[in-house]
Amino acid sequence: MSATQTDDALAAELKSGQLRNLLLATLASTMGFWAWTIIGPLSKTYAANMDLGAGQTSILVAMPILVGSVARVPVGALTDRYGGRVMFTLILGIAAPLVLLTAFVGQMNNFGLLVFVSFFLGIAGTVFAIGIPFSSSWYEAHRKGFATGVFGAGMVGTAVSAFFTPRLVAALGYMGAHVLIAALVALMAVICWLGLRESPTRRGVEHTPIMPKLKDAFALKETWLLCFMYAIVFGAFVAFSNYLPTYLANVYEFDPTAAGTRTAGFAAAAVVARPIGGTVADKIGPKIVSITSYVGAAVLAIVVAFQPSAEHVYGPIFILMALFLGLGTGGVFAWVARASEPRTVGTVSGIIAAAGGLGGYFPPLVMGATYNEAQNSYFVGLTLLAVFCALGLVTCFILRNGGKVDDRTAATA
Repeated sequence: MSATQTDDALAAELKSGQLRNLLLATLASTMGFWAWTIIGPLSKTYAANMDLGAGQTSILVAMPILVGSVARVPVGALTDRYGGRVMFTLILGIAAPLVLLTAFVGQMNNFGLLVFVSFFLGIAGTVFAIGIPFSSSWYEAHRKGFATGVFGAGMVGTAVSAFFTPRLVAALGYMGAHVLIAALVALMAVICWLGLRESPTRRGVEHTPIMPKLKDAFALKETWLLCFMYAIVFGAFVAFSNYLPTYLANVYEFDPTAAGTRTAGFAAAAVVARPIGGTVADKIGPKIVSITSYVGAAVLAIVVAFQPSAEHVYGPIFILMALFLGLGTGGVFAWVARASEPRTVGTVSGIIAAAGGLGGYFPPLVMGATYNEAQNSYFVGLTLLAVFCALGLVTCFILRNGGKVDDRTAATA
């Protein structure tokens, strides 16, 4: 078979399987994110039952984010080696019983034990490091921004969690809701094993040991710059998606269901914007998309810091902030595709995804620590977000390969 015929056959095989595998991976990510963020929507309930202060509540909300961030590095590297089908099945299979364990411990009203279990619940958040290389490998170089953007929409799981978790608890009871969610996550693990298949581009790829890949990835200046950029936009998204119910309860006195509904709207807006950011980055380059994101988020963070009192004012502001953050997550990860080789994209993606998760770990702690109870204000925390967005803006002008490139000669990651 000639080289042309081989290329045509590969292109046809990619075309026939790419959409189905991308959508399944996105659905798997949605379920993983739901399990990962199941504690945030119930934070007010936990705080009331255990008599927790703002600092303790922020620790509880942030704890799953920690392991869900750090563990993305080895999970991304393992995805390079074993593929997305195996890793999606494994991670979701582990997450399902952890959801049940969270329910059992949550009923005991033991803060220390719940924090301990929520740490391991964070494993569910590593699905992101699996899906980026998996979905990217199914698409041509000039459509990888689209692929990773669509897969990134799986972070809608945070919106699903915020909207449905309090309602399921109200309808089925605390334990019943967790049993249903665990069953759905387990079912998704089975679907991944039966329905996913690896991209034909993985055939014949030499699987080198994990540690040399990690060493090479960490040696790149671009890896560190992208880690910082992604930690800001994705970190802010994760932080708000988890801490916004607490914020709305403290500042505007919403109950868990009402706060969850509004948090779901925030997360949904970011989810919609993410694939748009990736697709636009394919067309005009990730630099412009990222600049737009940082400028918009910085300005709106300052506005929110002054706590406008009317919901018809602060509601649209939060939605706009979510849109800017979503654009940024899509734009920054489109940039990743220009700095990685196909055989290491899982490793590099895992590192950068971990940075994004860690970016979401610290803000809830900062928000809790800087909360001015006397003035009922989060001014310091929101101002810090604006400062970091300004630093991200500066980084956009340091990182190279951010402009539009010929889609046939673009980096193949």
